[in-house]
Amino acid sequence: MERLEPGCTTTRVTTPRTCWTLTDTASNSLTRTGSTDMKKLMIYGAAGYTGRMAANNAKAHGLDFVIAGRAQDETKLQPIAKELGVECRLFPVEDATASLADISVLLNCAGPFMRTAEPLMRACIATGTHYLDIAAELDSYRLAEVLDGEAQAAGVMLLPGSGGSVAMLGSLAGHAAMRVEKPVRLSIALHVAGGFSRGSAVSASENVTTETLRRIDGQLVGRGADEVRSFDFGNGPATAFPVTLPDLITIWRATDIPDIETFVYVTDGAFPAGDLAAMPDGPTAEQREANRYHASVEVTGADGTIVRSILDTVNGYTFTTIAAAEAARRVIGGEARPGFQTPAGLFGDDFALTIADTRIIDL
Repeated sequence: MERLEPGCTTTRVTTPRTCWTLTDTASNSLTRTGSTDMKKLMIYGAAGYTGRMAANNAKAHGLDFVIAGRAQDETKLQPIAKELGVECRLFPVEDATASLADISVLLNCAGPFMRTAEPLMRACIATGTHYLDIAAELDSYRLAEVLDGEAQAAGVMLLPGSGGSVAMLGSLAGHAAMRVEKPVRLSIALHVAGGFSRGSAVSASENVTTETLRRIDGQLVGRGADEVRSFDFGNGPATAFPVTLPDLITIWRATDIPDIETFVYVTDGAFPAGDLAAMPDGPTAEQREANRYHASVEVTGADGTIVRSILDTVNGYTFTTIAAAEAARRVIGGEARPGFQTPAGLFGDDFALTIADTRIIDL
């Protein structure tokens, strides 16, 4: 191991690869085998706004973890590592395999995920490391679908969206879907409030989906970007616009509902414009406290029954970082299945309700 003074390291290790084997075919439960019983978490991208918060939550959980990032993040990572009393590692995502040799779970907080998800997913498959992230980018979930077979064969779980809107909307969708006999259609909207972090804004700007999608009869198809509709987030109707969210993949996988459409309603200045590099790191604690997130869902049953539910929770950045750390804790504790999984599918529809001050209201 080559030390970079004063605190972070680059790794040059040759620890034998640890393998996962299926011990219960029916439940796809996992037992880890190998020379050591590793239960260590790595948070990659801990120098960023959400990564730092996730690391603080991991510390609060008492998890055994290290933080990591790129070499250029060293000056940011050093004080974080010192404050938390954890090891810091530096490596590019393209050369992650050696650094993951002693890691059982990786939480990727480094966006844009279009650059980091694939090399880190592939490194996790190669090293027998479960992969988690907080991506809100559709391509990360399409990639998980593509790598699903390889991950299953390696006994590795791919859990993109372990925190954030995917966890929120997945729980809300699963809850509402249980209220009808046979759900055939679902419309869901996320209310974003309180501004964006700089990292989120950059990721979103680099991942603008050229086509607005919905799911019809199980297939992703295009739709008009101007097909707005109203949702009640708890304070009366509000106009939301259609967007391509990864929930078009995750909700479908978790519920088998054939027709799904996703929307967003943004307050407080909408999406930031101008020089994104000049933005603040992210919302302050006071801003997060003052701006809760909401989601609204409408589910139609095969008999025409329509039900509506609302999710009310803490600010999205607060929720994301608590949920991601909680997901990592559960996976380290043994809640894992090989292949591409979703938070609601893995942890249950009540996962969001275990995070901070979150509730679901049936209308």
